[in-house]
Amino acid sequence: MADHSAVAGNGNYVDFYNYKGKFSGIFGWLLSVDHKRIGLMYLFSMITFFLIGMTLGFFMRLELWSTGRDIMGPQTYNALFTLHGIIMIFLVIIPGIPAGFGNFFLPIQIGAEDVSFPKLNLTSWYLYTIGGLMAVVSLFVGGGPIDTGWTFYAPYSLRTGTEVILPLLAAFILGFSSILTGLNFVTTVHRLRAPGMSFFKLPLFIWALYSTAWIQIIGTPVIGITIILVILERAFGIGVFDPALGGDPILFQHLFWIYSHPAVYIMILPAMGVVSEIIPTFCRKTIFGYGAIAVSSIAIAFVGTLVWGHHMFTSGMSDEARWIYSFLTFIVALPSGVKIFNWVATMHKASIKPETPFLYVMAFIFLFSIGGLTGLVLGALATDVHLHDTYFVVAHFHYVMFGGTIFIFFAGLHYWFPKMFGRMYNTKIANIALAIMVVGFNMLYFTFFILGYMGMPRRYYDYLPEFQSLHQFATVGSWVLIAGILLMFTNLAIGLRRGAKASANPWGGMTLEWTVPSPPPLLNFDKIPTVKYGPYEYEHYEEVMKGE
Repeated sequence: MADHSAVAGNGNYVDFYNYKGKFSGIFGWLLSVDHKRIGLMYLFSMITFFLIGMTLGFFMRLELWSTGRDIMGPQTYNALFTLHGIIMIFLVIIPGIPAGFGNFFLPIQIGAEDVSFPKLNLTSWYLYTIGGLMAVVSLFVGGGPIDTGWTFYAPYSLRTGTEVILPLLAAFILGFSSILTGLNFVTTVHRLRAPGMSFFKLPLFIWALYSTAWIQIIGTPVIGITIILVILERAFGIGVFDPALGGDPILFQHLFWIYSHPAVYIMILPAMGVVSEIIPTFCRKTIFGYGAIAVSSIAIAFVGTLVWGHHMFTSGMSDEARWIYSFLTFIVALPSGVKIFNWVATMHKASIKPETPFLYVMAFIFLFSIGGLTGLVLGALATDVHLHDTYFVVAHFHYVMFGGTIFIFFAGLHYWFPKMFGRMYNTKIANIALAIMVVGFNMLYFTFFILGYMGMPRRYYDYLPEFQSLHQFATVGSWVLIAGILLMFTNLAIGLRRGAKASANPWGGMTLEWTVPSPPPLLNFDKIPTVKYGPYEYEHYEEVMKGE
C-alpha cells in the first residue's frame, strides 16, 4: 500500500494519474492495484468489447435487409448472433457497472482508501481479460466460430462441429473473475466503511453493488459446474445432457437458468443503483423511500433466484411448477415497481436540473418500464406459449438489458466523467446524441415486438416476404442508433482531450466522491472522513461539503 504523500497538506495534491509509484508508463497501469486504475481498465475494455458486439449486430441487421442471402450465409449468421450474445452478455453487461464504476467508486463512496483485497482485484481484471481474449481467439481455431447461441443449449452444443470448448472455457474464466469481484465487494462493504457510516447511511449504489455481489458469489458457481459438464461430455461422452447417451437436455436448461436468470439481476441491479444516485443529485432533494429502495435491492436479489423456470414453460414441466414459477415472476415485479415509484416520487415538486445524466435516467425509466411490463406478458403462462422464441422475446430482452443497463452505463459515464477524468464534455452534443439513440432504439426494438407478435421466430437466418418491410424499418433504426452511439463516444473522447477542467462537484452531489478533488488523489482522502449524515440529506449539504 502506498503512503499518504500523494496528498499534500497545503491543499495541493497529486491525482492518481500523476502519482509516481513503483512502475511507470503502461506497467504503471497493468501492475497497479489502485482500484481507480483497475476500474478504468475495466471500463475501456468493456467499451472496446461493446463496439465489437455492436459491429456484429450491425452486420446481422444488414443480412436481414431482405429475404434470402444478402451479405453472408446461414452458418456465418449463426456464428454472428452467438458471438454478439456472448460478448454483450459476458463481457459487457454482466461486469459492466459493478467492475467498472463499482471498482472506481465503491471505496470512495464508503470512505475507504481501496478495496479489501487490491491484489485480488487486479487478478480479477486479468481473468476478465484472458476470458475475453479466449472468446475472440475461438473465432479462428478448431471448427470455426461457435454457433449455439449464447445459451449453449444441449444437445446441439454437444454435437455441433464448431469450436465450443474454448468459448466455454472463456465463460468459465469470466465467471471466476465475477466471483472474485463479488467477494472483494462484500468484504469491503463489511470491513472498510468510514466511521459513522452504518448500513442505512450507505449510498444506494453501494446497496445495489452489495446485493449484486451476493448473487455473483452464490449463483456463478452453478454455471461454472454446468460448463465443465458440457466440456467433459464433448470430450469424453459421459452422458449427462445428451439423450443419446442416457442424459437429460432439460437438466442443462435448469442448471443454465438457475444462474442465468439471477444474472439478469446482476446486470440490472447496479444500474438501478446508479439511477438512485443521479435522481436526488439533479432534484436537489432527499430521495423518497431510502429504506424501501435499499431493501428492494435485497428482495430482487432473493426472489430473482427463484424464478428461473419461467424460461422453460414450453420445455416440459408439471402444471404446478408452471403456475408457481409464473406467480413468483409476478412477485419479483413488486420490488422493481417500488424503485420506480420512489424515483418518480422523488421528482415530485423538486427543483430539477435536466442535465445529461438526468436525461439518460428519464430515457431509462421509459424504456425499462416497457421492458418490465412486456416481461409480465412473457411471465404469464398462456401468452408465453404464443410468444415463446419469437422476436417479442428479443425485443423484451433488449428493452431491459440495453434500454436498462446499457443506457444507465452511458448515464454513469456522463455522471462520473468529470470525477474520473477531471474534464467536462459538451452537454449540448451529449443531449443530441441521446435523442438520436432513443429514436433509433425504438425504431429497432419496438418493431421487434410487432414482428414477434406476428410470429417471426428469433435467430432465423431468413423469413417470409410479409415480414420484409418491418425488418427494413428495424434495420434503418439500427443505423440511427449506431449513429447516436458513435456521436456520444466521439463527444466524450473530445471532452477527455480538450474539455474544460471539472470542479470537484460540478453537479452538486452529496455522496463522498463529490467531496474529493477531480480526479481523486491516490488514496482518495487526505483524512478518512467521519460520516454524520445520510447520503442524500440535502439540508446538510454545506456541512458535508466542508467535511464537518
